[in-house]
Amino acid sequence: MPIKIITWNVNSIRARHDRLLALLARHEPDVLCLQELKLEEAKFPWDEVRAAGYHAAVLGQKSYNGVAILSRTAPEDVRRGMGDGEEDGHARLISARLHGIRVYSAYFPNGGTPDSDKYAFKLAWMARLEKKLRTEHTPDEALALCGDFNVAPTDLDVKNVEKWADTVLCRPDARAALERIRGVGLIDSLRRLRPEEGNLYSYWDYQMLGFPKNDGLRIDHVDVTAPLAERLLEVRIDREERKGKQPSDHAPVIATFA
Repeated sequence: MPIKIITWNVNSIRARHDRLLALLARHEPDVLCLQELKLEEAKFPWDEVRAAGYHAAVLGQKSYNGVAILSRTAPEDVRRGMGDGEEDGHARLISARLHGIRVYSAYFPNGGTPDSDKYAFKLAWMARLEKKLRTEHTPDEALALCGDFNVAPTDLDVKNVEKWADTVLCRPDARAALERIRGVGLIDSLRRLRPEEGNLYSYWDYQMLGFPKNDGLRIDHVDVTAPLAERLLEVRIDREERKGKQPSDHAPVIATFA
C-alpha cells in the first residue's frame, strides 16, 4: 500500500481546528506533520485527533511555534528538539519512526529582517539542524524532513522574484544554508518529479491580495533520502486548502510513496 505524508503549517491549530479534522478526513494521510501550532501540549486537541483515528506526538509552546506528527500507527522513538544541549526555548523540531521511516516535522525560524538578531538565529538554527542530521543519520537511511523551511530554494520557487529577492526567505545565505542541510543526503521531493515546473507555491501572504494574485513562494517542503526518493509516486500542493473561510497562509504539501 502507498504511504502518504503531508506537511502543513496550520498557523494556529485553534484557528484551523475544523480545517485540520476536515483535512484528515479528506486526504486520509498516513502521516501528517504540522507546524506553528501556537499552543501548549496540554491544549492540543488530543481527543478529536484520536477520534479521527490518529496518534499524535507533540512539542508545544504557548502562543508561538509548536510542531506535531499525527499518524495512523503509533509513533516510535519520538525525539523532541535538537538534543544538542543548546536550549533556545523554541518548539521547532520533533521526529518519530513510522513505517520504517524517520520522519521530522520542522518549523525553521522565519528570520524577521536580514539585519536582525532573528536572522542570525535562523542561520544558526539551520546550522545546528545540519549538524544533527549529519551526526545522527546516514544517506542510506529512510528519512523524511518535512515542514515549513522558510526558504524558497531557487527563483523558480518565487512568483515575484524582485519583490522577495532580499528578504529572509530568498537571500543567498539562507539558500546556501538549506543546500548544506540537503547536502547530508536529502532530495527535494517535488523537484525530483517536477524539476522545471513553475507556479508551484505553498505560501501566500494574507496582505495585498497575495493568494488572488498568486504572489506565492514555495517554502514548505518534503525532503527525503534516496531510499524514499526512489519510492516517490506523486508530490502535489493542495491549493484548495488555502481557499475559503479562515485558511492558513500555507497550503499542505502531499507526498505519496510506494
